[in-house]
Amino acid sequence: MRIFFLGDIVGRSGRSAVIMNLKDIVEKKKIDFVIVNGENAADQGVGITEKISNDLFNSGVDVITTGNHVWDQKETANHIEREIRLLRPENISINSPGKGFGIYESKNGFKVGVLNLMGNVFMKKCDDVFEAATKFINNYKLKEDYDFLVVDFHGEITSEKMAIGHFLDGKATLVVGTHTHVPTNDVRILINGTAFQTDAGMCGDYDSVIGMNKENSLNRFLKKESTKHFPAEGKATLCGLIVECDTSNGLAKKAEPFIYRGELIK
Repeated sequence: MRIFFLGDIVGRSGRSAVIMNLKDIVEKKKIDFVIVNGENAADQGVGITEKISNDLFNSGVDVITTGNHVWDQKETANHIEREIRLLRPENISINSPGKGFGIYESKNGFKVGVLNLMGNVFMKKCDDVFEAATKFINNYKLKEDYDFLVVDFHGEITSEKMAIGHFLDGKATLVVGTHTHVPTNDVRILINGTAFQTDAGMCGDYDSVIGMNKENSLNRFLKKESTKHFPAEGKATLCGLIVECDTSNGLAKKAEPFIYRGELIK
């Protein structure tokens, strides 16, 4: 069983690269289940639409996770109520549309749980993420409720991401960070068998400032004339990781980073 996770898709460049290449990657890498974070996939670089969601699903994505930009396209609040494969963070307001957790079937017949969490430090206000994680693991168990569990932790700081990884070690197949758009070089399997990466990086143009046009971003930092942030639209790099899973216990046997084409490939 092989699970493929791709980091935040940013704008048209990242979205097109995923849609154009995913089926070939899935075939070549023998992938059984695909998860992407799509919260920046809209043309503006924030939010996601119904059409974009459907395009990603048609390209081979099984589940789309999100984060703090989940509501930046107004239509998402209605769409997420109908589309169970599109998740928002579990620990945002209890009255929010949609769900933060789902159980899905892989192409080879296994049940894959996907949990979307959002960090508390330097992020939009949401419920205590460790309380939410504690409640979750008290209610759901690996190899009882699902065969594998993937946790997308959408957070700003490395320490919070690492802490949640250790907290869920042995209770999840994979805990992976998203949001900061830079792939960290620390893919590994933790002591109790959970695969972990602090941040999966992004699917977008890395000749940029975290996916946004670099000239405009520099002007904003230099307090020169600038506009609202907008995505860079050069050749995209796809970043994420692939986890080979143990079907007997639901934990990770092997985890490897994935970087495909674009600016990061020399």
